[in-house]
Amino acid sequence: MSRKTVRTLLGTSLAAAVLASGAFLPGTFPSAEAASRPVSRTPVLVHLDLAAGQTPENIVLNRDGSADVTFAAARQVARVDADGTSRVLATLPAPQDPAAVTPLLGFPLTTGLVRDGDTFYVLYATGAEETGVWSFVEGEAPRKLADLPPDGLPNGMARDDRTGALYITDSAKGTVHTVATKGRAKGTVSVFSDSEVLAPADFLGVNGAKIRGRYLYVSNLDKGTVLRTPLTGRGAGEFDTFATGLRGIDDFAFTGRGDQFLAALVTENEVVLADGEGERKTVLTERDGLSNPTSVAVRGTTAYVPSAAYTTQDDPNLLITRLHRHH
Repeated sequence: MSRKTVRTLLGTSLAAAVLASGAFLPGTFPSAEAASRPVSRTPVLVHLDLAAGQTPENIVLNRDGSADVTFAAARQVARVDADGTSRVLATLPAPQDPAAVTPLLGFPLTTGLVRDGDTFYVLYATGAEETGVWSFVEGEAPRKLADLPPDGLPNGMARDDRTGALYITDSAKGTVHTVATKGRAKGTVSVFSDSEVLAPADFLGVNGAKIRGRYLYVSNLDKGTVLRTPLTGRGAGEFDTFATGLRGIDDFAFTGRGDQFLAALVTENEVVLADGEGERKTVLTERDGLSNPTSVAVRGTTAYVPSAAYTTQDDPNLLITRLHRHH
């Protein structure tokens, strides 16, 4: 699938999906595992409702086995419990300007999600004044924490536990912003980097974001790369190329074994196991239930993979799989 085709489908059929009819019934996919495989396949945790805009974009795991996700097309944050049931935690307000158009995609959407104790931080893009970082505590209405450029597409987000700062990728503008969450500077936005390596080639640039150790890692969807820069407290450093050959990479997560990570290739309908040494192995495909995988979360030996069905327009879902540590 060409990037031009992906651009067209994401910008048009996604908005139409919110108005489509029909829901998806629970089901399972074959496990067909072998000892030599990096992962074991398990049933899909839950099938979601495309008609209701339940297109899971980003994910945070909870200790009780539940997962919190952003439903991009529904402007919602929802919790998917261990038994597969889901409930809405928050809904972002509809854009006030009916003429506003979100860059590249054309519809208002929720993207990155971070949780700090009881506080949630969520990214919202509308092409207008609502664009920015919003926060909420469960049971309370979301409130805007910080403005981000309305002509941008805030996408991935990671939180530095040492400082509380949020690092936010903008896939349209090819930048990384920081937003303070503490003290007198709370809500202050700064440009962390606008390096050329973050820029899009012809559609979406810098996308996913993770902090590991004292490094910020980000992905670039168009360029198929994972990049990293040290967090020194003295502003942005140079981004080094950490991994390549990851065409269509959306978000990613480290497995806890060295530099190994799982990457969701949204345009390719694949999840790959890779590292900074050039290793790359496809471990999940559409045959396992993937339908435009958008992100990955790992806890222990279990990985969760949301699929948003952006271009497939079929079966958004949340898939779980178990990692084999001998790989």
